[in-house]
Amino acid sequence: MLTLIDLEIAHLARVMRASMTGDLAGPILPGAYWRERLHQLLDSQHLTNAQLSSIDVLLLQLDELEAQAANSRAHGVAIGTS
Repeated sequence: MLTLIDLEIAHLARVMRASMTGDLAGPILPGAYWRERLHQLLDSQHLTNAQLSSIDVLLLQLDELEAQAANSRAHGVAIGTS
């Protein structure tokens, strides 16, 4: 049975990349928003190793997305168009 934390992790995994990719105007929601959501999950009690690992993977993905966004801004290119 999935817990609410598992459902939240799955939700973040589905929507974070699309939100960070955004459109020509930039990200729909900034990296700071997603980082806060992930850290709130980390503050939850009784996380399993699998949940901790999933959150860690999402934080690493967020780091990559933010680096891509910074690189794109520097080069004037939208994320995901390369």
